[in-house]
Formats: sequence, C-alpha cells, structure tokens
Amino acid sequence: MPLAPQQFAGLTHLASGKVRELFAVEDAGGGRPGDKVLLVASDRISAFDVVLPTEIPDKGAVLTALSLWWFEQLADIVPGHVLSSRVQDYPAELAAYADALRGRSMLCRRLDMVPVECVARGYLTGSGLADYRRTGSVSGHLLPPGLGDGDRLPEPIYTPSTKAPQGEHDENISREDVVERIGPALAKEIERLTLDVYELASVIGRGRGVLLADTKLEFGHDSDGVLRLGDEVLTPDSSRFWPADAWEPGRSQPSFDKQYVRDWLAGSGWDRRPPGPRLPDHVVEQTRARYVEAYERLTGRSFDDYLRAA
Repeated sequence: MPLAPQQFAGLTHLASGKVRELFAVEDAGGGRPGDKVLLVASDRISAFDVVLPTEIPDKGAVLTALSLWWFEQLADIVPGHVLSSRVQDYPAELAAYADALRGRSMLCRRLDMVPVECVARGYLTGSGLADYRRTGSVSGHLLPPGLGDGDRLPEPIYTPSTKAPQGEHDENISREDVVERIGPALAKEIERLTLDVYELASVIGRGRGVLLADTKLEFGHDSDGVLRLGDEVLTPDSSRFWPADAWEPGRSQPSFDKQYVRDWLAGSGWDRRPPGPRLPDHVVEQTRARYVEAYERLTGRSFDDYLRAA
C-alpha cells in the first residue's frame, strides 16, 4: 500500500515532499513539539517535477540506507542531523507505527534549513548542460568552449539553486545571489562544505567504479546553532551516479539513478504536465535494480541484509 500521512494519524504531520513525509516528534512527557523530527521515505518517484502514479518497490529503504551510510562517511567533514534509525530506539509515541517505519525512517534533529539547494558538479549534464549551451557558463562559472554532455569539468564547481515549492522548478542562481540571500559568511561556509563533500564522495565512488556526476545537498542549523547536513545525502534521487567503465562523453550516460525513468518518459509522448503516466513493469523493475545496485556498489553491503536487519 502506498505510504501516506494518513497512516500516521496520531502524529503531527509537518510536510509532504515529492518522496518524504515529515512529522514532529514530541518531547517525552512534554506533550509539545520538540527538537526532533521523523523523516519517512516513501517509494514514490518524481520526474520533471511531477510525482508519478507508479511507485518503485523498496526505493524509500534504499534512500534511507544509503543516506545513513553516507552520513557516517562524511562525519569528519560536517555533522549530520540523524539521531537514530533503529525503530526500537524511537520514542514511545512512534511504537504503533514501527512496521511502517522500519528500514525507511530516520529520527533527526529539527533544523532551521538554509534556503538554498547546494549543488556540486564534476561533470556537465542536466540543467548545467542546458545553461552552458545557452550562455557558456553555469551559475557564474565560465567554462571552456566545446564541452558536451557528460564531459568532465576542469574542476568541480558549486552551482547553487533556489528551493522551489513542490511542482515548480529549482532554478540555478549565482554565488552572488546566495550572498544576498543568506550573507557572505554562511554562503562561503556552505560552498566550502558542498565541495568538500563532493570531493570525498567522488574519491569513494571512483574506488568502487562509480562516477559522481553531480549532487544536491541541504544544510540547516540545529537549536544550538550548529550547521548540519540535513535531509538525504548522496542518494540516486539527489545525485547522478554513472558506472565508470561505461562513461563516454557526448551522450546521455547509463546511470544508477532515475535517469532510466526520465529517458522512458521522454520517449512516451508525455507533455510533462501532471498527472504523469504509469510506468510499465519493466521500467519499474529496472529502476529498482539500479537503485539497489547503487547502494551495494557504493557501500559494499547487501541490500537484503539491510532489510533483514532493519
């Protein structure tokens, strides 16, 4: 059954994203919202800013498992927001929902989110490629002429974007725009952290035969003012992962993310307006396989083992 906020009627629902549901978690015995939130990842999939009617089995669990692993790898660069993913350790108010939460949820610190999507790109594709073809630059970074789809950039670049409401498009903005929105000190810090995260993740990925083309991060301050990495991190939903042995600039790359869905939709005749079309079984199966392979390649762990242990 598709995951929906109604399954958690006893909790305070804060927001629905394209994939995640966000709930407030009360202080023990306090009866009021506290400094904790519960993130629950559904199996929904979106493309071209539209949530599709077909779900990808186990997708929410893959996103959660991979995020948890990356938060551990990145802890020396930036602290994350996760408190626990062990359902048995959650507050008592969540016990009734244990089966629905197991494997796809994270109990997290509540953050005051920075209103910027922090994107790092090491390869030219997607909206960055579109901007480059139009202007020769991406978010104020002037790039060499003659680059094509999938080309590796001379060095990774920081290309922030707006945080658009659901159903609307994020838009690439310049670093100067970010300074105007949040001030120079915080703008400099999130740029540094974004590039540091990308660099480490790229090294780890290359060692496992995976190229990290780009990734999108979110940061926020906790109640003590500590800047933390939030939301999900380095998943097939927030990143483009390419098999290194199949990388061939000048074309769309095979990938371990939802590009397979985007490519099918592009040839389906859909006009990119909601509602989206239902995905055929073979697209669902292949997409699930790509998400699972991303987890297993990057972590060296079995996804089935993760599900059994959850």
